[in-house]
Amino acid sequence: MTTLRDAAMNSKAWPFEEARRVLKRYEKAPPEKGYVLFETGYGPSGLPHIGTFGEVARTTMVRRAFEVISDIPTKLLCFSDDMDGMRKVPENVPQQDMLREHMQKPLTAVPDPFGEYESFGHHNNAMLRRFLDTFGFDYEFASATEYYKSGKFDAILLRAAERYDEIMAIMLKSLREERQQTYSCFLPIHPETGRVLYVPMKNVDAKAGTITFDDEEGREWTLPVTGGNVKLQWKPDFGARWAALDVDFEMYGKDHSTNTPIYDGICRVLGGRAPEHFTYELFLDDKGEKISKSKGNGLSIDEWLTYASTESLSYFMYLKPKTAKRMYFDVIPKAVDEYHQQLKAYPGQTLDKQVDNPVWHIHGGNPPESKMVVPFAMLLNLASVAGASGKAGLWGFIKRYAPEADPATHPDLDQAAEFAVRYFRDFVAPTRVFRLPSDKERAAMQDLVAQLKALPKQDLHLTFEDPTEGLQTIVFAIGREHGFDPLRDWFTALYEVLLGASQGPRFGGFIALYGVDETVALMERALAGGLVQA
Repeated sequence: MTTLRDAAMNSKAWPFEEARRVLKRYEKAPPEKGYVLFETGYGPSGLPHIGTFGEVARTTMVRRAFEVISDIPTKLLCFSDDMDGMRKVPENVPQQDMLREHMQKPLTAVPDPFGEYESFGHHNNAMLRRFLDTFGFDYEFASATEYYKSGKFDAILLRAAERYDEIMAIMLKSLREERQQTYSCFLPIHPETGRVLYVPMKNVDAKAGTITFDDEEGREWTLPVTGGNVKLQWKPDFGARWAALDVDFEMYGKDHSTNTPIYDGICRVLGGRAPEHFTYELFLDDKGEKISKSKGNGLSIDEWLTYASTESLSYFMYLKPKTAKRMYFDVIPKAVDEYHQQLKAYPGQTLDKQVDNPVWHIHGGNPPESKMVVPFAMLLNLASVAGASGKAGLWGFIKRYAPEADPATHPDLDQAAEFAVRYFRDFVAPTRVFRLPSDKERAAMQDLVAQLKALPKQDLHLTFEDPTEGLQTIVFAIGREHGFDPLRDWFTALYEVLLGASQGPRFGGFIALYGVDETVALMERALAGGLVQA
């Protein structure tokens, strides 16, 4: 009999493939620190975006997969690079002029433009933690400012001073000649202005653990590298953190991929072992541009959760992480319905198939039962034709279609009904364009009206074993009889004339849900031009 561990060791699901790579690190001996460390990094230069969430969600999936194939304890550390100097004022925050006065200061030394926290860095860290807590992630949070100032990084900083020339040799190879002249892996924090300085070093004294440099005004300073007086440039900081914390796994976006040899090299120079890394493709906005914290483009986590469940977002994150994905509001309905399709398939699958199912990874091997008896796309169309202003307006139709359904027993469907009304109001209603049918389409629609009127006035289940399939067969047959080739043109006509959109639901299912009489009334109104005038 196949065990869960056996199935996991042979699974082609990407989290298990990554977990097996991490396990291979310790095939000879367990980690001296007593656990395997998964890490994610976050630069709090702007409000956390959905890509930040995705990194934690995906890393959590790999961590869960690892826990199936190994008994070694694990930790997930979410590390905030909040000691970075603010190099750009984000476009989507208030008090822009005030923020410009604090350029190049560490983010935890920049006042909070929202007036809620002790700094802009603290505000963005709190936002991130709130988002992560919403999804119930098991993680530890770490602040670069706290690690540098408390001395947690002192040992690695002193080692960086000792091996300064080796670090610089790695870095200089990657820089243009002009940049090489002024580059240093150490960034001093100016004792007077508090700004992060990008200046060359006059001297690095490994024995004393100090650096000497001139500030922008030509004044010479000598500072200890310890105690938060100095931080590392971001590329050396990446590798140094890996070495200091003994990180075993970290994933990051494709924009970092060319730096991987630099991160690894610096980690090794500082006496560490480079972690396993996973490079994912970037998320794009509706214009195909990379999602940016400073621009605030693309979807935010709160925006997704206004229109769909947390699980649907996790499902979207699971899919093809090495493929660039456009992430805008119009991807939400498909993600919701695909998630529930996978959820419904799970109980009937073999163990081998279950561990390859996205819902196993979303729910840590214990997915719930789906009660979505009506797809989300269908709920959107129902909201459209029913003119529903709240979920209660949809439940009357749902109860007739699925009498066993109830908000209390079908909470996922109840939640989806509310989401569907919101989504319809904000995205579907403003874009609907109804049209009149062509002569050919009109004849076919009149034929459909006549056949629907001819159906017995009784429960559809007494007429058809499966009402959705029975009604779909009628719609198909009429399309063929009226010469639609391809048949898709017939369904497109129904959607554009009746729903004001070029795409729509499986039409037989729509009739079964909305009701035969209601569908007839809708079609007669459309044929009379009433929807175009509305």
